[in-house]
Amino acid sequence: MERTETVTANEFQRLANRVSVITIVANVFLSVFKLLAGIVAHSGAMISDAVHSASDVFSTFVVMIGIHMAAKDSDKEHPYGHERLECVAAIVLAMILFMTGLGIGIKAFGNIISGDYADLQVPGMLALVAAIVSILVKEGMYWYTRHYAKKIDSGALLADAWHHRSDAMSSIGALVGIGGARMGYPVMDSVASLVIFFFILKAAFDIFKDAMDKMVDHACDDETEAQMKACVMEHSKVLGIDMLQTRIFGNKIYVDVEILVNGDYTLREAHAIAEDVHEQIELSFPKVKHIMVHVNPEEE
Repeated sequence: MERTETVTANEFQRLANRVSVITIVANVFLSVFKLLAGIVAHSGAMISDAVHSASDVFSTFVVMIGIHMAAKDSDKEHPYGHERLECVAAIVLAMILFMTGLGIGIKAFGNIISGDYADLQVPGMLALVAAIVSILVKEGMYWYTRHYAKKIDSGALLADAWHHRSDAMSSIGALVGIGGARMGYPVMDSVASLVIFFFILKAAFDIFKDAMDKMVDHACDDETEAQMKACVMEHSKVLGIDMLQTRIFGNKIYVDVEILVNGDYTLREAHAIAEDVHEQIELSFPKVKHIMVHVNPEEE
């Protein structure tokens, strides 16, 4: 399991911007190359793949805006911060992916059901080369973006990484379709476009679901909550836990916990125990942004 590093807001912004700029430059060149290859080699699948890559450029701008807004400090109107704006960026990205895929799918489906395959042109060798180049470049961009998304714990950047992976998978579909068309089955080029549509649809759904979970105060997974409970119980004066609740806010975690202590302790003693528990959880779980510790007296 990869460890998420704790970075400052400035470092978060710097790394996210660097990854985004590199992504945009690579996607612009790749989109132009695939579009020209698709036109010259008469491949609908490659043109569809080029459109998919072009949508990456716009989606990366969306990610950059979302990350910039999410990194803003808390203010009077937003005392809990702006982390959820990154989720909004991920949702917009999912919508872009869905609409891009839908356009590709409709055109491919129309070609397939028309039944007039004789008029479909056989793609040239350049389309095949473009598909292979796209697979290698996009898979490399996926791992590069994913690395930094994990490093700074950015949901929007991770969504952009999966966008690259979906593009690599769609290029594999294009490669198969173009190869099949060149072997004497022209309709395979359109079938490949339809396969690309389903890859894009799956990626859009996964990104949307992850962002929505973070938007609606979804609880942490059971393993994380169990680890938090174990952390609380490490304190020698904590006798039990009456309640522990978590909620994910953007890429941060908020925790509410009720601990059980000796009812004979003074207010100062009970408060000191609560402070110890508070500090230990924040030290052990870097993603926890805020924790509220309530002290209950042990029942006789």
